[in-house]
Amino acid sequence: MTAPVRVLVVDDDPLVRAALTMVLGGAEGLVLAGEAGDGDEVPAAVAACSPDVVLMDIRMPRVDGLAATERLKGSGGGPEVIVLTTFDADAQVLRALRAGASGFLVKDTPPAAIVEAVHRVAEGEPMLSPGVTRRLIAHVAEAEQATDPVDDRAARARQRLVALSERERDVALAVGRGLSNAEISAELYMSVATVKAHVSRLLIKLAAANRVQVALVVHDAGLV
Repeated sequence: MTAPVRVLVVDDDPLVRAALTMVLGGAEGLVLAGEAGDGDEVPAAVAACSPDVVLMDIRMPRVDGLAATERLKGSGGGPEVIVLTTFDADAQVLRALRAGASGFLVKDTPPAAIVEAVHRVAEGEPMLSPGVTRRLIAHVAEAEQATDPVDDRAARARQRLVALSERERDVALAVGRGLSNAEISAELYMSVATVKAHVSRLLIKLAAANRVQVALVVHDAGLV
């Protein structure tokens, strides 16, 4: 029998935490492992309750979700992170994804979609559509260009992709389009196990923490 997915909720708003607790508490295959009211409480909460997935608010008064995500994912490994935001085009969301978050949810996402997102991320699937990625990148492109011109970022991304085999590149492009392992399997005529093996090699070759970061490399390269 598969163990339930353990979830840590991090949000400074008690009402949001209560709402998420209700959603998670009634969902099959999930268990609320713990709660935290600010980003500075995350390390202790993670150590205490060993979550598989962290639902992380972006805006918190002492330590925001971006800094908390960077600290949590900076050493590699650790639980998956889904960032929570009020808006779907937040510069901090893109920074959190680059730091290792596995996706994001807008706070008014329907309960069933929240549950699906947690399960997907726990299984290693990204929680991010290509359209959302493009909007996020467009939203922050002007701000990033001052210190990291788009052409330079694209050139670096393309250079990272040079190391891939032709089949790995096909899988990377499919990941960049937001396809699941099953969808990639059907499109590229390979088994799901083979897709997973290719994705594992992509993470190593691209020095990516998760599939979202693979997708961001593909998007930075301008290939999707």
